Amino acid sequence: MTRALTLSPPPVATTPPVRAGRFTFAALAAAAASFSMLQSLVSPVLPTIQHDLRTSQSTVTWVLTAWLLSAAVATPIMGRIGDMYGKRRTLLVALAAIVVGCVIAAVAPNIGVLIVGRIVQGLGGAVFPVSFGIIRDELPPARVPSAIGGLSALIAVGGGLGVVLAGPVVAALDWRALFWIPALVVAGTFALALRFVRESPASEHRARINWLAGVLLSGWLVALILPLSKAPAWGWTSGRVIVALLLSGLLIAAWVLVELRSAEPLIDMQMMRLPAVWTTNAVALLFGAGMFATYAFLPQFLQTPRSTGYGFGTTVTGAGLAMLPMLVTMAVAGFVSGPLTAYVPKKVQLLLGTAIAAVSCGGLTLFHGAYWQIFVATGAFGVGLGLTFTAMINLIVATVPAGQTAVASGMNANIRTIGGSIGAAVASAVITAHATPSGLPSESGYTAAFAVLTGMLALAAVIAVFVPRTRSA
Repeated sequence: MTRALTLSPPPVATTPPVRAGRFTFAALAAAAASFSMLQSLVSPVLPTIQHDLRTSQSTVTWVLTAWLLSAAVATPIMGRIGDMYGKRRTLLVALAAIVVGCVIAAVAPNIGVLIVGRIVQGLGGAVFPVSFGIIRDELPPARVPSAIGGLSALIAVGGGLGVVLAGPVVAALDWRALFWIPALVVAGTFALALRFVRESPASEHRARINWLAGVLLSGWLVALILPLSKAPAWGWTSGRVIVALLLSGLLIAAWVLVELRSAEPLIDMQMMRLPAVWTTNAVALLFGAGMFATYAFLPQFLQTPRSTGYGFGTTVTGAGLAMLPMLVTMAVAGFVSGPLTAYVPKKVQLLLGTAIAAVSCGGLTLFHGAYWQIFVATGAFGVGLGLTFTAMINLIVATVPAGQTAVASGMNANIRTIGGSIGAAVASAVITAHATPSGLPSESGYTAAFAVLTGMLALAAVIAVFVPRTRSA
């Protein structure tokens, strides 16, 4: 059921360690932040793209959905290939895919070509797990938590920065600049990685890829994420949603069975069952739901017309600027989190981060009538994001064998993405169920949605209590 894939062992570069360490991190940081930004950069300007390309609202949402599905499928598979055959090699392929995808999207004459470009961009999802693996391979153990903290902070900030920059970029230039600018940045990152990132040692124990497991993994990810992301438009009780969810359940069962019986699994189920891994992934699922949904719906809340009695009537740019406190505190917390592990265990940071995020989202639920209340809530939320992002990845990296770092961190990122799809779908359903006569959401809809997200984040904090302490945790 598997097909052999033979690749020559990756060459080992001889870049001086000190210089390589500094520039290696710069290349990884630029790659991760750029890809993270592509996730949220187009969200605020979908109406502009819809009008310019003369397409429908339901079709233009595929600009987001296609990227999400592509990244979800590529992340764990490419992460495994990186563990087996060389992380530098895989990183360069991922960066090249981002550049090509951005160029395709930037010159797209119609929505179909734009969606193809987004699919190609999604293949760059491997930059997350491969970057964490390179850090573990290249840096001394004492420096790994700090480096992972910095990279995690940049990933989190990149996602939020996309929301902030989208409006000003489109206002000053054009929506196509949202792809030209990342293409240029990532092209420079490719050159930096080509020069300064050294090849990590390939696995000596794996010479084959279980392609059946890869097909089943891809199948259940698509069958799960697609209906979750489209449920608000299709309807939760529609045949398409129900059939897709049932199919995802069958494919998950088949995938687990194949992996358990395989001598060379794509994703080691024994690793996934490690207490620190599955509990951290459970936190990632719920935390992703709260984080992504807040990213998506808080700007919409701020842009609601003042005539509703609760909205702020801000522009896309103004709504993005309201997220700045979150980006600042997220960056600070993420960068501090790594060095802090010498004094505050990773598990404690995870618990603190999820609890702070839950409290801040609860504050947003109760108090959202003035700008200063929004700023305080988002600022606190950023602290929670920074601590949680870093703690999750550090816990995974400290738990799994070195040869499984990329695939394990890739699955953690994927589980966050699945959680984000669930959170966005649930929040959308709650908000649209509370509409005013004008068709706009009522204040109670947003309040109820933020309350639900608060509950998800609080449950994540409860699960964090049960995450076992890892080595040096």
